[in-house]
Amino acid sequence: MWETILATIISEFSDLDDVENATRVTTRLLFAALLGGLLGFEREQQGKAAGIRTHMMVGLGAALFVIASLQDGAMDDAMSRVIQGIVTGVGFLGAGTILKTESLKDVKGLTTAAGIWFTAAIGVAVGLGHEMTAMISTLIALVILHLLPLLTQRKEDPGA
Repeated sequence: MWETILATIISEFSDLDDVENATRVTTRLLFAALLGGLLGFEREQQGKAAGIRTHMMVGLGAALFVIASLQDGAMDDAMSRVIQGIVTGVGFLGAGTILKTESLKDVKGLTTAAGIWFTAAIGVAVGLGHEMTAMISTLIALVILHLLPLLTQRKEDPGA
């Protein structure tokens, strides 16, 4: 009986049965969290509510959904549904960061919501094994989030 219990427990942890696959999965999960963390760090530096931990969890979670589906043998149609579910679910998460006052011009949180949504996209890309695409996208997003506001401030205030 104890042998059966031990064998069952061991088989439950056998989804990463070789070093190559374990390294690939670990690398993808860590990289998704790292790239999400870079975006979250920028948002946290700007004093936004969704910071490092939130972005890391979104990137990591999206990557995990994709990786687990791939491990289960998901084909293109199933993977499409997984990605659609991630996009929809994260959309609801992002919607929670948007605040609107009575003035139509005073809407806050749109960039943070877009950042959360984008972080999920990065997690999906990494989960699918497109790390370089995710890294380039992250760098472009950091330019948009960090440098673009500096350019628009100078344009609005020529004396600065």
